[in-house]
Amino acid sequence: MNPDFNDNDITGGVELAVEAASGDKSARTKVNKIVDPIITYQTERFCKRFCNENRYLYSCTLANAWGTPSKDAILCEWGNASYGWMLNDLTNPKRLRKFDGRNNAHLGKYVFQIANSLPFYERWKDWRFGRKIHVPTYIQDMNPNAAKIFFALRSGNNVPLIAQKLAICENDVDAIAQRIIIELTQRNRLHLLDPPSTVSLTKSSTDQEERESQNDIAWTDLAPEQLEDNLRLKDAWQQLTPVEQYILEAMVIEEQDANDVLSALEKLNIQLNENVPANKTDRQQLYYFRRKTLARLAKLLDIL
Repeated sequence: MNPDFNDNDITGGVELAVEAASGDKSARTKVNKIVDPIITYQTERFCKRFCNENRYLYSCTLANAWGTPSKDAILCEWGNASYGWMLNDLTNPKRLRKFDGRNNAHLGKYVFQIANSLPFYERWKDWRFGRKIHVPTYIQDMNPNAAKIFFALRSGNNVPLIAQKLAICENDVDAIAQRIIIELTQRNRLHLLDPPSTVSLTKSSTDQEERESQNDIAWTDLAPEQLEDNLRLKDAWQQLTPVEQYILEAMVIEEQDANDVLSALEKLNIQLNENVPANKTDRQQLYYFRRKTLARLAKLLDIL
């Protein structure tokens, strides 16, 4: 299923995207209005997922603020900063010019699918955790997989795990990894493989230096059988629609309350059934959709 946008509404079509990309203020306002509920929801999901101790130290600026800071706590800047980053990523001129309205798609559908994709989530984490780093050309020139191995080493992955993820033999991975380390060492650039750390927008640089860095979650060593299961699950997951992925992530992985999910579906105007408007979807229909999606995922796993 896809979000129920009016495909015939020109205010959400290619013409609007082109005008907004060219800098038209009126068009930009309309685009921002279309993407606002999507960005607001994703900002809250992502921000809370990695809030950590901020909820106790700073006053949350999210629409559904949480945490128990003191009354005189200063504002946390991550919520507004995340909203700004997402708005720029999803509505920058280059992105808008790529929208071609294929199959009479509404601009909102286009943005929705991007905002619920794994690459978007990874780009946000790159920004949030300061992981944005350029792979030197002398590393990229080593091998077609050198850049991927570079990032995997930086995330703390071991050789067997990298080989599993890239579907290449361990000896090749080990050889390329050794070349990368040797080359970086000779150029005094080995620090480029240091793992990413969280950088606070609210603490001073002195405070940041005094507290222990918090690393982004890295992959841990897994048994070969579990690695194989994870790869099968990843392949099956990618065959689900964005809405199916969202429902499973919200209700099964994050264990969100059904009422919260229904409220989000209404805000984003997402239909689970083409005959039922988003604001008319009830708990029974939501749980039925979840069960049906879980059954489909199980069937996909059996096929793989």
